[in-house]
Amino acid sequence: MKTYRVFLGLGSNLGERHRFLQRAIQEIRLIRDLRLVWTSGVYESDPYGKVAQPKFLNACAEVETSLAPPDLLERLKDVEQRIGRSASERWGPREIDIDILVYDGLVFADDRVTVPHPDLEHRRFVLVPLREIAADLIHPVSGMTVEELAAACTDRGAIKATSYHLLIS
Repeated sequence: MKTYRVFLGLGSNLGERHRFLQRAIQEIRLIRDLRLVWTSGVYESDPYGKVAQPKFLNACAEVETSLAPPDLLERLKDVEQRIGRSASERWGPREIDIDILVYDGLVFADDRVTVPHPDLEHRRFVLVPLREIAADLIHPVSGMTVEELAAACTDRGAIKATSYHLLIS
């Protein structure tokens, strides 16, 4: 069975943000046909899109899975619901958000999921933690590495490392 190397972006800006990120990692570890490899540090960032809201905590995770993108997305949305994500507006505040960023070298789109994530190269709050764990990862559409994407990113939202860490064991 084929296994894919997948990178996820996690974010939270409501309530106990670090606790929501940690719970997401714990829940992701329980997904069948998935193995959590490692996570980035946790970063605090300005909101993106809708700026009149609390700051986010963001992190990235690398997983290996045999699941197809729609199946993985379904399981990640289940994780968000179990953690307590309430419906929110586009770019609005949220308890937890889990996005599929890059799915090995796959380029895929259906009515629910697009990989690689269509806004990846425009989001500093994703590129900085992703660069920490996968600087040499090649974006399957642009052909650029995450390091190159981060250097070229025009998003100037503030982002800083925190002392938080996500426990994966």
